[in-house]
Amino acid sequence: MTPKKNRGIGAYLIVAVLLVVALIFMLKGFGSSSTDAEYSEVLSYFDEYEVKEYSLDLGDGELKLVLNDNTRIVYEVPDVGLFVNNISDYRENYNKKNPDAPLKMDYIKASDSSWLLSLIPTFLILGMCVVMMVVMMRQAGGGNKFSSFGKANIRNQANTRTATFKDVAGADEEKHELEEIVDFLKNPKKYSDIGARIPKGVLLMGPPGTGKTLLARAVAGEAGCPFFSISGSDFVEMFVGVGASRVRDLFEQAKKNSPSIIFIDEIDAVGRHRGAGLGGGHDEREQTLNQLLVEMDGFTGKDNVIVIAATNRRDILDPALLRPGRFDRQIVVGYPDVAGREAILKVHTKNKPMAPDVELSTIAKSTVGFTGADLENLVNEASLLAARKNKKAITMEEISEATIKVVAGPEKRSHHKTEKENRLTAYHEAGHAVCTYYCEHQDKVQQVSIIPRGMAGGYTMSLPETDKSFVTKKEMEEDIITLLGGRAAEYLILDDISTGASNDIERATSTARKMVTRYGFSEKLGPMVYGSDHNEVFLGKDIGSSRDYSEQVAADIDNEVKGLIETGYAAAIDILNTHIDQLHLLAKYLLIHEKIDRDDFEKLMAGEMPESAFEPKKAESESEEAESTETKSE
Repeated sequence: MTPKKNRGIGAYLIVAVLLVVALIFMLKGFGSSSTDAEYSEVLSYFDEYEVKEYSLDLGDGELKLVLNDNTRIVYEVPDVGLFVNNISDYRENYNKKNPDAPLKMDYIKASDSSWLLSLIPTFLILGMCVVMMVVMMRQAGGGNKFSSFGKANIRNQANTRTATFKDVAGADEEKHELEEIVDFLKNPKKYSDIGARIPKGVLLMGPPGTGKTLLARAVAGEAGCPFFSISGSDFVEMFVGVGASRVRDLFEQAKKNSPSIIFIDEIDAVGRHRGAGLGGGHDEREQTLNQLLVEMDGFTGKDNVIVIAATNRRDILDPALLRPGRFDRQIVVGYPDVAGREAILKVHTKNKPMAPDVELSTIAKSTVGFTGADLENLVNEASLLAARKNKKAITMEEISEATIKVVAGPEKRSHHKTEKENRLTAYHEAGHAVCTYYCEHQDKVQQVSIIPRGMAGGYTMSLPETDKSFVTKKEMEEDIITLLGGRAAEYLILDDISTGASNDIERATSTARKMVTRYGFSEKLGPMVYGSDHNEVFLGKDIGSSRDYSEQVAADIDNEVKGLIETGYAAAIDILNTHIDQLHLLAKYLLIHEKIDRDDFEKLMAGEMPESAFEPKKAESESEEAESTETKSE
């Protein structure tokens, strides 16, 4: 390793030296052509006999003057012959007037300045570019030979059992599909005897963090055959033709070591739809994709090479990649259900000390919509919180706090808010919580807080307790009510409104518009989809979507959306007016304690909260008494 590093450092030193030398020559050359005066001004120096010494280069016309006050001027004469004639009289008169100090002059012949010397900076710059190109190609190729530049940057994991199917939880069906692939590679005769053809390619697709790459690593650990892993972005470089060359090299190596597996992570980096975008496709990327298509279609039944690819953007992949014969099997790796989340939690808590009060089933029920990566992050955050508190085990308290931290971000207790801001936030969040409590189809309130988290000044968190595969019209109408509950509370109690509800209004408007244009929930417009947003995935959302309805329908859509928003806002006002006492109590509790958890919230709404909970904290009351005493004494 040391000799290679030294050679790399030596190359950089050479480049640096060449650059410095070139700059010196260039500065020297350019310095001679600098202009410090105008032509008429130069002639006036001779006319007024202010020049006591000068030299003129008859080749490039460089004139160097020394004035009587020793000022030095460098000037490039545009016409040497004309200049010599112009100053001939001045020179003779000067010498007559100053016989004791004759004008010193010197004419340098053109032959004294070599033309080769002027080309030295050019040669140095060209040499420097060549050296830099060599260094770049060596480093990009991963070696010291030019031939390695077109080689694929493959990570062969044949002997690395980084993961197995036991490490993958919450994806039983996906594992079953891949276990069949592994079995084929181990026992190909069993399938060939019955005439079965194993899929040539398997595409793992799904949201980020659901375990696509982990599944591929598990295949590498289970296969017992060469496993070539490469990222989609590793194919395309700045030089033309490298991507296609690396694709050929990848498949050649896989065929030589068959049976084998090729895994391409984030294949959308190289497999995007050809000819997409306003300016046409990128030729280099398209040539790489074309070579990939040719290689996958060129497999024979005896190749025993299987391609596994992962992406979370199936919609932008070229259709030629997805046809049978290339990626025959497409496996959707979705969000885990409650049983899957519990199994994932067991994997991530296996080597961590857990307190007896921690129930993984309870955590799994309260983390609907979490991916495997989210759950791993949740357990890690809980571990960090426990270590921060010097605990020997992770308790349910850390798990709950970590869940909120993952969803809403860390608390910002140091953020100072005025009493007016606190009161506004308390009633705003209380409005959300009360509306949520009295909406039949809404999830239970888990926590309400006026402590800033992330970008929010406060939050009302409702976590679903069951997995949902669809959402009803009634639930979406109640979503609008709960979103507008904060604005309604501000209007009722504070007799004013603030910008704090801007995100709530945005989300409510988006929900209402989807109800009308996407889900067909409008009785006036009927069960139709208005507008399409799938024409061009590479353009902006506004450019890529098209409006396939008239201006009259557009006006009807706006009226329907406005009607849903106004109805939801009126319902929120009505709920808060009906339960105004509970709104005041919840806001008062939040102003004292800053946040309230689910159990205490249920007690407060049921009228079972003790009166002592609404009394100011002891420290605060004592400080207030001390301040009043000092005021009286003054």
